[in-house]
Amino acid sequence: MSALGVPTIRSFPFVPTMTRAPTAPAERRRAATTRTASRIITYDEVLLAEFVPGRLRSEIVGKVSQAIADGEGISIIVEVGDSPGAHAAAAQGAHGLAAGEGIHAVRAASQLPLLALGSLFDASGVRADAIAIGPDVALWDEAHAHDLECVVRVTTPDAIAYALEHLDPEVFLLSADPESEEDPLELLLELLHDVPAGKLAIAELHDATLDDVAELERSGVDAVLVAAGDVVSLVGAETPEV
Repeated sequence: MSALGVPTIRSFPFVPTMTRAPTAPAERRRAATTRTASRIITYDEVLLAEFVPGRLRSEIVGKVSQAIADGEGISIIVEVGDSPGAHAAAAQGAHGLAAGEGIHAVRAASQLPLLALGSLFDASGVRADAIAIGPDVALWDEAHAHDLECVVRVTTPDAIAYALEHLDPEVFLLSADPESEEDPLELLLELLHDVPAGKLAIAELHDATLDDVAELERSGVDAVLVAAGDVVSLVGAETPEV
């Protein structure tokens, strides 16, 4: 049972694996599983990753994905742009932060897992934990060279297929096409069908409601990227004392 009271198969006790346990999902729903906090990476695996283009450090878990994997139920990542916003999101129970402009102030204000939405230069400069990129091999390798976890943003099934073939990312950021007239929630759920079991999926839905978050969780989404606002209602918990 999640913090929202939504039945979910992500609530099983921990088992010794870093990724989801593959299943044959009904109605093409992705399987959710439990994960441990770490996996032993051998020296040979590290050497192999360093010499395979597009796969640099792809097996190493970053702080953002680990925070999502360790959480009970769906995680809430809040996009903020300044120090007060970061403090407010953290006080309301956000599991992580995202920032583009203003990322320097956000990092100085909070040590929550930070997803950079802007340039690689800024992300590296503030020591962000991860960066959102498109399915681009050159950006993937450059980000990993700066010790940044890559969260691959996709808006189409074709982009997911390309990313899986050339990058094999651990985390996808599902984004609705801004030019589409369809319901963003439905577009995100359609994209989710193409994300295989064993991957983490973050849904970008800035104006998400509690019902939207519950629906995404039931469908197997791991985290939601939302705009700053009433985070408490989405987290499903009381505001912590700060």
